[in-house]
Amino acid sequence: MASQTRPRRRADAERSIARIVAAARACLSENPDATIEAIAAEAGVGRMTLYGHFKTRAELVDAALADALEVGDAKLAGIDLSGDPTEALGRLLASSWDLVAESAALLEAAQGLLPAGRLRELHASPAKRMEDLIRRGQREGAFRTDLPLPWLVSAVHYLLHGAAEQLRAGNLTEANVGRVATETVQSVLRGPAT
Repeated sequence: MASQTRPRRRADAERSIARIVAAARACLSENPDATIEAIAAEAGVGRMTLYGHFKTRAELVDAALADALEVGDAKLAGIDLSGDPTEALGRLLASSWDLVAESAALLEAAQGLLPAGRLRELHASPAKRMEDLIRRGQREGAFRTDLPLPWLVSAVHYLLHGAAEQLRAGNLTEANVGRVATETVQSVLRGPAT
């Protein structure tokens, strides 16, 4: 009898964890300062249940950000990045905008809670995808080579997160944020007019 209840309890716990992480993603994407109480209510669990799975707010934010980046990375892995680097960059940015907006809010929630090394670790795969594309664009003469590659990757990252912040602040709209972010990133990578 005990062997039958243990797997059921584990499955229940996994479903509870998944609900809590989904609720944390939703709440923190809307408000990076969302309370544990609001997240627990969104998940349909009590605070004690939430704290039973995530001992601290930092653990919960880490799980939400990791989940969002993992789902996003799987989506972006399917984008065709072959052909003209500028066009490939446009496809990557267009496909990633929703993910950037969510992860920017989650990143804001993570600031001060998670160590910088953990944040870099979580962003490693998306950063590598962008780095590989920029490197190829540099080799093919589409992107500037006068600035260090890691700096360009970081600049793109900061521009996209800045666009998400401007959207939340009401300075950009859903209708224009993707275009504004893409044009800005492409202008940075092309470099100054000669």
